[in-house]
Amino acid sequence: MWYNKNMKHKLYIGVDIGGTKISAGLVEHSGTILHRKKIPSPVNFSRKKILTVISSLIEELIDDEGVKRKALNGIGLGVPGIVDQYGVVVNAPNISLSGVNICKEIKKRFRVPVVAGNDVNLGILGERHFGAAQGYKDIVGIFMGTGLGAGVIVNDRLLLGTHGAAAEIGHMIVNVKGPKCSCGNYGCLEAYVGRWAIERDIRKGLRQGRRSILRKLIPSGSKIIKSKILAKAITRNDALTIEVMKRAALMVGDACVSLRHIFDPKIIVLGGGVVEACGDFILPFVQGRLGKDKFFSKLGKCEVVVSRLEDNATILGAVAFAREV
Repeated sequence: MWYNKNMKHKLYIGVDIGGTKISAGLVEHSGTILHRKKIPSPVNFSRKKILTVISSLIEELIDDEGVKRKALNGIGLGVPGIVDQYGVVVNAPNISLSGVNICKEIKKRFRVPVVAGNDVNLGILGERHFGAAQGYKDIVGIFMGTGLGAGVIVNDRLLLGTHGAAAEIGHMIVNVKGPKCSCGNYGCLEAYVGRWAIERDIRKGLRQGRRSILRKLIPSGSKIIKSKILAKAITRNDALTIEVMKRAALMVGDACVSLRHIFDPKIIVLGGGVVEACGDFILPFVQGRLGKDKFFSKLGKCEVVVSRLEDNATILGAVAFAREV
């Protein structure tokens, strides 16, 4: 498929740089994904090598579709960390990009406008423009993956904060005497509802001798319990999994009540790998908590929905960000 500059539709690249995989899509201005590729994230690689891998993925994507570089209108990058207004990755704990001006480096290779932002911020931006939150101006997005990420849109503007680090909802401290979080603090919300925390509590139950179908479902020697395995255990009415997942879902619900009090959103979007796999189980508990909120009971309903874009949310959000340049 060949494109030229005179064609009426504009083309963008959206990239989702994750700790376990890097995904990229060639996307029309309308949000239609023409081609998508993904590769495992390089482990223990230098920042130079990671940039080369990202660039190679973009090159493969456009070469597969026969797109000339001059036909691209922009590239958007979703980074698992904090990115400042200049495109510098301030902190990316799961991939060696901290201190890199990623926009500058990718622009040197492709000579088109490049923007970058936190992956979850861009995920909710994707939902705003192309997914479950279309038509809404005040939105909270909560993405349950390995950890817990979030994004907030107020009056149709993405909330970034002074350092690009706003809406780190996963690191709200909900119990000062709680378990240690991946960030180093204690009692963060993520330390209760991130997949790694759910896994911690399940493995504790297994060590205590609790009966569970998970003993058969978890592959021998596996270091993680994948979200799809949690979903299978729930469908098998596994008591241990349901107990831990219900506790996590209720805590997300309580967090949504607090976030509603702070931001007064019209809609809350739940996404991420855990929700993609277990959303039918999680959503009713969150809706129940919001429905019992006394403080905002007379202000009308705040909708809670599951992400429509799923694994494409950050790719499309990166494109929405790039369209604004």
